Amino acid sequence: MATVAFIGLGHMGLPMARNLAKAGHKVHGYDIAKPALPDGHGLSLAATSAAAVSGADVVLTMLPAGPQVAQAYQHDGIFKHAAKGALLIDCSTIDVKTARDVAKHAHGHGLAMVDAPVSGGVGGAEAGTLTFMVGGEAAAFERAKPILEAMGKRIIHAGPSGNGQAAKICNNMILAISMIGVSEAFVLGEKLGLSHQTLFDVASTSSGQCWSLTTYCPVPGPVPASPANRDYKAGFSAAMMLKDLRLAQGAAIETGVPTPMGAEAAALYGLFAVAGHGNLDFSAIIKLLRDNFHN
Repeated sequence: MATVAFIGLGHMGLPMARNLAKAGHKVHGYDIAKPALPDGHGLSLAATSAAAVSGADVVLTMLPAGPQVAQAYQHDGIFKHAAKGALLIDCSTIDVKTARDVAKHAHGHGLAMVDAPVSGGVGGAEAGTLTFMVGGEAAAFERAKPILEAMGKRIIHAGPSGNGQAAKICNNMILAISMIGVSEAFVLGEKLGLSHQTLFDVASTSSGQCWSLTTYCPVPGPVPASPANRDYKAGFSAAMMLKDLRLAQGAAIETGVPTPMGAEAAALYGLFAVAGHGNLDFSAIIKLLRDNFHN
């Protein structure tokens, strides 16, 4: 078992850290907000990030965005305080350039590093069923795999540094576009007199079938486990989806790749967030579409 420093104990980070502790790893956590920790899971709270990192075999970060990741590694001292030979794993979702720059600096300090953003939301973090998309050298991936397996069910090597982030933003662009399409269909179906269940029964067994429909249906009823049945309490918030869409758009601009549907999805989620709904689940985008339709 490893000694793990876990930096960033937010909605995703805390349950991930708990699962590492439950798997038998010794986990020293740190978060600027200093969250209350439950007893009995072998997870201790360090006073500083430096204290958490010192002596750790693995340093894992789960932070809001690229600037915070760069700050944590380059300025707050992870590179400075990490033990010789430590493995660095960044599970944050950030821009590809920052991921590659930080990994380059890690190698300059003689440290192995992978970027390993996740898919699965808070529910997946709590259940230990996350999917990890991992960028980095093959040897670093093999070292990271047993750590990630304590928190997830699918661990996919996406290629060199930054490719984990690339896979994450491309996947979530698909997800956002498909959720908007499913939501538009349900709003149109309502206007045409179709019941939600009828449209679901048809589309879920026909060519319109997709994850946004069959697992995360944006209307209450057809899929009891979907957030639509809980007033859109966020599993993955609209604000987080907007963040990922903006990362995808930034990458599209940098590479000169046209993504018109991705751009439109980013614009719609931006409107939804500006209207004060960023804390709702991203499937609640149907509310924006329905309101616009009726207007």
